[in-house]
Amino acid sequence: MERAGRAMMERLFTNALLPDGSAADLAVSGGRFIEISPRLPGERAAETIDLEGRLVVPGFVDGHIHLDKSFFGETWQPHRPAASLRERLAVEKAMLADVRPVTVRADVLIGQAASLGTVAMRSHVDVDATTGLSHLHAVMAAREKWRGRMDIELVAFPQAGILTCPGTAEVLDAAIREGAEVIGGIDPLGMDGDSEGHLGVVFGIAERRGARIDIHLHEAGEGGIRQILRIAERTRALGMAGRVVISHAYALGDVPDDVVDSTARALADAGVAIMTNAPGDRAFPPILRLRAAGVRVFAGNDNIRDAWWPYGNGDMLQRAMLIGYRSGFHTDAHLEIALAMATTEAAAAIGREGHGLLPGARADFVAIRAPNAAAAVAAPPTERLVVRNGISLDPAAAI
Repeated sequence: MERAGRAMMERLFTNALLPDGSAADLAVSGGRFIEISPRLPGERAAETIDLEGRLVVPGFVDGHIHLDKSFFGETWQPHRPAASLRERLAVEKAMLADVRPVTVRADVLIGQAASLGTVAMRSHVDVDATTGLSHLHAVMAAREKWRGRMDIELVAFPQAGILTCPGTAEVLDAAIREGAEVIGGIDPLGMDGDSEGHLGVVFGIAERRGARIDIHLHEAGEGGIRQILRIAERTRALGMAGRVVISHAYALGDVPDDVVDSTARALADAGVAIMTNAPGDRAFPPILRLRAAGVRVFAGNDNIRDAWWPYGNGDMLQRAMLIGYRSGFHTDAHLEIALAMATTEAAAAIGREGHGLLPGARADFVAIRAPNAAAAVAAPPTERLVVRNGISLDPAAAI
C-alpha cells in the first residue's frame, strides 16, 4: 500500500494479514494509519504489538439498527405473532412496557456490538406524536456514554407513519433540531396513503435542516418500484446525491431484471444508496446487479431480538456471512463484497469519512484468526481483537 512518510510511530502492529491474505505491518500515529507495508522498522515505534498472523479488516459499520427496540440483555422474550403492521406496533408497545428503559437496553446492545468490532452505526429511533422525543433523548444518553468508542448517527424514524399520525411532522422537525442527524420515512403509500404528501414532509425537513434522509421501504412489486423512482427523482431534483438512503427496498427483489436495471440507473443517477440486511423471509435487492449499475449497496443488522423478530447478536461479520449466503456468493471476490458492505460501503453510505485500511484513515480495525477476508465471511471467527484509534480495546470492558 501507499506510504505516508517516515514519521515516528506511536504504535506499530506487526505480523498482520491484509484482506487479500498478504502480510503487512500497520503503523499508527495520532489515531490514524501513517503507513501500511511489509516489514516496517520497529525501532521507529514507541510501542509494538504482534498480531501473530491475524487477519485485519476495517472496523465494522452497522448501517441500520434500532437501538430503542431491542430486548438484548433482557430475559428471553418469546416472539408474539401479529396479523398486520398496526397489530405488530401494538404488540411492540405492550412488550416494551415490560422491560428496562430504553437507555439501559441501548447501552447493552451498543456494548455487545462494540465487543464484536463495530465502531460506528446508524440507529433509527421511533419519533411520533404519541412517543414524542422520549426514545430519542434516551438513545442520545446512551450515545453520550459511548462517545469516543462508538460513533452513532441517529435517524428520527416515524414508525407509525407521518400523515396518519397528526403532529408527527412537527415532532420529526424537532428531533432534527435536538440532535438527530437524519430524517426517516416509511412506506409513503402503504403507511400514509399519500406518497407525495409523505415524501414532501421528509424532503422538506431535510432541505430546511440540512439533514440526510433514510426511508424504510417495504412496499412490494411495481408499487414499490414507483416509490423508489419518486424518491430518486426528488433526490436528483434537490441535488442531494450521496445523502439519501432507501432501506430494505424489497421491491427490487420482486421485479424482472429489466425493471431492476432501469430502476438501478435512476438510483445511480440520483446518488441514492440501498441498505439491505438480506432478511430471511422474503426477496431482497439483487446486490451485484445494483452495484454493476453504480448503485451503492450496504448492510445493517436492522432489528435485533425485539418485537419484530427474535434473531440477532449485533455481529456485522455474521451479517456479512448471511448476506453472502442468501445472495449465493461463492467466489472470494463476492465474499469480499459482502464484507465491504459491512465496513467501507456502509461507512461511505452514512457519510463516515476516512474509513478503511489505508494511510490517513482512522486506525479502526478488527484482528481475527482467518487467512483472508473471504474465509472470515464464510465462517466468522468468534475471537476478535478490536482496535479503535490505534488503541486495543479490552473486549470484556465493552460488555
